[in-house]
Amino acid sequence: MTNLDAVEGLDAVTRSLARRTPEQLAALLARHAEPLARRPAPTELRGLAQALWSYETLHHLVLHLDHPRLQVLATTARISQERAARAAPGPAAPAPGADYQSLMAHRLSFAHLATEPVPPEDVYAALGAASPGPPRTAAETALQRLYDDALAAPAGDGAIVVPPRVPQLLAAHDLGPFLADAPRPASDDTAAPAATVAPTAPHDESRAAAATLAATADRLLAALATQPAALRKSGGLAVREIKRLAKAAGATEPHTRLLLDLALAADLIALTRSPSGITALPTGAYDDWLGRPPGARLAPLLAAWSGLWDIPTHTPFGETPTALVRGHDRHAPALRHALLAALAAVPLGAGTPLPPLPLPDPPEQAAGTRTPWDDLLRAADWHRPLAVGHQPMAQDRAAHTLHEAAFLGLVAHGTLTPLGRALLDDPRALDEPLADLLPPLLEQAHFQADLTAVVPGRPAAALAGLLAAAADRESEGHAVTWRFTPRSVRRALDAGHHADTLLEDLTRASSTGTLPQPLCYLVQDAARSHGRMRVLPAACCIRSDDETLVEELAAHRALRDLQLRAIAPTVLVSSRPPTATLDALRAVGYAPALESDTGTTTVERLPAHRTKAPAPSRNPHAPLALAHRLLGLPAQPQEAATTGDS
Repeated sequence: MTNLDAVEGLDAVTRSLARRTPEQLAALLARHAEPLARRPAPTELRGLAQALWSYETLHHLVLHLDHPRLQVLATTARISQERAARAAPGPAAPAPGADYQSLMAHRLSFAHLATEPVPPEDVYAALGAASPGPPRTAAETALQRLYDDALAAPAGDGAIVVPPRVPQLLAAHDLGPFLADAPRPASDDTAAPAATVAPTAPHDESRAAAATLAATADRLLAALATQPAALRKSGGLAVREIKRLAKAAGATEPHTRLLLDLALAADLIALTRSPSGITALPTGAYDDWLGRPPGARLAPLLAAWSGLWDIPTHTPFGETPTALVRGHDRHAPALRHALLAALAAVPLGAGTPLPPLPLPDPPEQAAGTRTPWDDLLRAADWHRPLAVGHQPMAQDRAAHTLHEAAFLGLVAHGTLTPLGRALLDDPRALDEPLADLLPPLLEQAHFQADLTAVVPGRPAAALAGLLAAAADRESEGHAVTWRFTPRSVRRALDAGHHADTLLEDLTRASSTGTLPQPLCYLVQDAARSHGRMRVLPAACCIRSDDETLVEELAAHRALRDLQLRAIAPTVLVSSRPPTATLDALRAVGYAPALESDTGTTTVERLPAHRTKAPAPSRNPHAPLALAHRLLGLPAQPQEAATTGDS
């Protein structure tokens, strides 16, 4: 049976799209960009209508509907299907013993995909919102939002037309009674007095969390730049790689997995295939990221979290924790939005602490009683019903999501922080709230007589690089401390620094414009002993103009593994390669320098690995340009210039 009513439904949504301005149509395309990107770009409005009403697109879009919109859509679809079934009843059952083709023809002839326009009053009556009041207002608002998102369309007589696939998507879900407003996330009798929490507490905790997050992400990406991480053949990072990176970043393994997935989603790292396997290493965008202010560094990571198809810190029972695996959990973004939206309604002081992880077994409760945690999930379920209560392991997934939000500085004291509210409003507009949270980077440090340098805040990339080259990082937090030692200064000299230029650079980085005498003496003493011996890259050789020093090395017990042999008063031969020989000499307190076969000193530098970033994301002007083409309007000059990028 040809479903002419379904065709008329596509006509209705096509006419609805044609009545929009280019800006309105572009906003629709931007809101539905993710599911539409999985289909060929439409060339006409009818093609866009078919794409929006396809089963795959609807399967994604209904996850992001709140309770009123979902109820209006499901109720309209149910009434529409009932009306269509009455108008076009199915044929008689096939005869016994009918062949397969006859059975399939009988099955497909039913009007389960038929659609009939439904008067809005019938929908309101079915929802118990026939009379004026809050339920009626909520239902009318929900219907208008469905029209705006092209999930429903008005027919010529004002009736509602919905996609014929909606009953298949929603028939199995019990949405309960129609609720005009979200339930309270916290019970009245469990809410703490508002005076127990200072008004600035969420902001202060968010600032501390953001500062920790910025420092942790910085160390993690620096560790990847120095030593790329190898992925398993089956995909994802091995446990030993996660442990290594967690130690380098100073974070827990779950938080390390979270940051790795966020950096991958933000295109700061990429997976590169080589003959030895797949490795993860920073992209060229990482260098630009290093030059940004602290707040601008966190913005892409937080935006990536809001849309990530995974809950990285949640590992279902029986699975191995890993990272850098493209997620397939399409419910995760809607779950995040639901939880943040529920917490946005919690007044300061009325929130409850996050449940510990792993979640304990629920205690026995009397019938009809609820805990604050149950109230929060019930409120979140109103905001995104299909992504919260209708999913397995709902409580575990929600608890891990909120702990991630607390780590990212979005949640504190059981409510949203100002940063969390900004993310909930628009994940693409975080620069201003982050700039308020994180002060600008510091260009200078306080050098002290105990051979330490203290930066009372976040150091700029140039300052951090200078101190990391000549000192060892000793502490983290609001103030970062580096300590200068003979070994750390020799490391700077090995990397090509000269004593005079190193002291000049450190002096410029000093907040007082001078350096303590002990630090000057340390650098000068290290420079005097540096390079007194030379390691040749030939099997290898050690040479020094100091014959006494050569004899001392040949007789040193700790260097017996090198099997040193004197071939001249000033030359020793080692059985180990140059790198191993250098390490052995430095381990016992000497300060050798590496020399090339031309007699010049070789500068030793830490490797800095980079790979190409993925293809750039779609041009922000592309939706508006596509809207003009679909509406048959001439493109604006700015859009015409970017047509090739869309």
